[in-house]
Amino acid sequence: MPLVPLSLAAFVAGDLLVQQWAALPPQHVFVLVALVALCAAVCAARLWPNPRPANRLAASILACASGLLLGVAFTGARAGVRLADALSFSDEGREVRVQGVVASLPTVFDGGTRFTAEIERVVPASGGVAAFAVPHNVALTWYGAGAPGTPAVKPAQRWEWTVRMHRPHASVNPAGFDAEAWMFEQGIRAQGTVRHGAHAAAPQLLADRVWQFNPLVDRARAALRERLQQLLQGRRYASVIVALVMGDQGGIGEDDWSLFNRTGISHLVSISGLHITMIAALVAMLAGALWRRSPRLLRLATVPVVRAVAAICGGLAYCLLAGWGVPAQRTLLMLSVVALGRCWRAQLGAMAILAWAAVLVCAWDPWAVLAAGFWLSFGAVACIFLVSNGAVAPAPGWRTALHEGVRMQAAITVGQVPLTLAIFGQVSLVAPLANAVAIPLVSYLVAPLALCGAALAACGDVPAAAAGLLLAAAESVFGMLALVLQWLTAPQWSWVALPLPPAGVLAVAAAGSAWLLAPPGWPMRWLGVCGLLPLFVWPVPRPAAGELWVSALDVGQGMAVVLETAEHVVVFDTGPRYSADADAGSRVLVPYLRARGLSHVDAVIVSHPDIDHAGGARSLLRTLPVDLVWTSIAPGHRLLGDTPRLMRCEAGQQRALGELSLVMMHPDTALYDQARASTNARSCVVLASVGTHRVLLTGDIPARQEQQMLARAATAGQNLHVALILAPHHGSHSSSSEALISATEPQWVSMQLGYRNHYGHPHAQVLERYRAHGVAIARSDETGAVQWRFAAAGTVVERWRRDHARYWFNQPAVATSD
Repeated sequence: MPLVPLSLAAFVAGDLLVQQWAALPPQHVFVLVALVALCAAVCAARLWPNPRPANRLAASILACASGLLLGVAFTGARAGVRLADALSFSDEGREVRVQGVVASLPTVFDGGTRFTAEIERVVPASGGVAAFAVPHNVALTWYGAGAPGTPAVKPAQRWEWTVRMHRPHASVNPAGFDAEAWMFEQGIRAQGTVRHGAHAAAPQLLADRVWQFNPLVDRARAALRERLQQLLQGRRYASVIVALVMGDQGGIGEDDWSLFNRTGISHLVSISGLHITMIAALVAMLAGALWRRSPRLLRLATVPVVRAVAAICGGLAYCLLAGWGVPAQRTLLMLSVVALGRCWRAQLGAMAILAWAAVLVCAWDPWAVLAAGFWLSFGAVACIFLVSNGAVAPAPGWRTALHEGVRMQAAITVGQVPLTLAIFGQVSLVAPLANAVAIPLVSYLVAPLALCGAALAACGDVPAAAAGLLLAAAESVFGMLALVLQWLTAPQWSWVALPLPPAGVLAVAAAGSAWLLAPPGWPMRWLGVCGLLPLFVWPVPRPAAGELWVSALDVGQGMAVVLETAEHVVVFDTGPRYSADADAGSRVLVPYLRARGLSHVDAVIVSHPDIDHAGGARSLLRTLPVDLVWTSIAPGHRLLGDTPRLMRCEAGQQRALGELSLVMMHPDTALYDQARASTNARSCVVLASVGTHRVLLTGDIPARQEQQMLARAATAGQNLHVALILAPHHGSHSSSSEALISATEPQWVSMQLGYRNHYGHPHAQVLERYRAHGVAIARSDETGAVQWRFAAAGTVVERWRRDHARYWFNQPAVATSD
């Protein structure tokens, strides 16, 4: 029935529509929407049997409207329920005693463990202190977990902890990863730390294992991961083998992901659909062969039915091992639709199968549409269906099979261009060749070796030697593949970084890809190229002559600012380091610069070596070409690497980049000779200006050095009035003196800091000091990234957390104003 695929696709569109909303209406609105959708569906069903074209058109429109409204109603209702499970702003920072179950694979880092806990109950507080509502799922960090004398944290354990929590909060940046959306999808409605010591009772292990399905599955996955890590200890690509076996990609480093993205094989470095299909097919064959041997069993059910059920069960078991990601869900649901269709002897077309799988995924997890894997996974399968015209029977002969394989891979590469550009900000030109090598190698050699090794490893210590050999062989083969991939990406033309175009251009490009991949006989398929061309030539908004754009990125507790003029780009500070293999340079700065189409940086100014200011410098310097590094950090410092383009900050230095003037205001040369001077005291302070638009970039300069800088400026007769000032030291009480604010008279102050940071930034007295001077305050913990566009016509200010809000965003500024 053609109405069904239409309404199914519209359901997914309705789900996606809700995810674009900044706020949700009351829940009763979704009940009304559902009733309207049902009425539209009834009308469509009554009109469709009439063969008149007008009736068929009206039925199609009503079917689409019904599916869209049902998607809106279903997703909106689910989202409202999840939003209601929230931690109150007034309860942030309070300590509470809770009992809960470890409900995820723990992530061990240097100094602690992170995991998700399902909170079962709040332990009544002593002394009559009122308890408060705690969300069901909380992401906890336990510093010191697993220390000598304490049990290791494992899934399915029941603990009693004292925890201090806050609402889910992450950085919000243009072209940045939306971690708050990810937490919302996972049902994580609070973050917190486990408290212990003099002022909090010690954590207590109540039960080493509870009989709950999901935690027990994660317990088995944790045991298997530990076993695999032991057998692969010291191997370069051990984390990739773990990802192939059980879908845990947490150990794969940034450099490896960069290689996989540039060659277009990221979809293989996990449990892919092909792997699940292979396991399901194997289980189905074994079950059918065993079932056929028993006449009594044959009277109960036919072999095709048994094979279908066995395939679903085998696929489900493997998906659970994989952690139930979107690609695994999609593959299992597609297998289930096909298998059940054969059991019921229903003839389902390729697109109907894809549509049913998409709707079932969205029904199970309405926020799956926010994941890149959803679109990459369904997009790849849709490309295959398009070029094969729905045919699934393999062609005979190896030459024909090879030709079909190359054709399918080329189709996937072309069809995924809009998606890979939107998600990764780049297009791989060697992806067809890389996948032609990687797909058969990973799918038919690496993955089977890894899976067989994992199966033996799970059996105990007896087959450990054989398991280790198989796993080592799988890792060695992947290591050889990685060498080939590195060779492919050596030429600069192997991949192209492109600016992020608007959503409308991406939609046109997706339509162009579909037109280009249409089956033979489709009219003028070459016109699809016209839909793709705007991706490569779409102009990125740039400052006009005489304008200065300043972007204070949201990097948490740290500082990173990008200055743009019509022809030049300057970066002031590079944000913090988050972990051993992640920093603001790779996570925030580089994605932002590439999304803006900025492939070259004229100058990077690193104010001082504190890790929250210089932590991302090395990633930025090795990723993008930089003409000059201006810093107070000594040459050869590990934070900067071996860069020959280093210049020491000294007060009085000047540099002109076109119409952008940079004047170094601090530190004085004498400060470098003072052994007791702190790194904060030596912070580079820069006065940047384009015409009358002036910005003061301050680092962590203390009040004493502020006074020295102001005295030098007064002696030189310098005017320090600015439109924008970066609050020194993130608004600390030791900076932002009355003298500095009076001398600069800023219109705006930018405070880059972490949400509820333990430093207490910004200090209340500093905030009041700026307010007393009528300065508008932009705090990154409340506004996310902020961009100022200074132009002759006036200043335009864009606050990302407010102006690009989604209903799951934490909005502390709204709570404060209330």
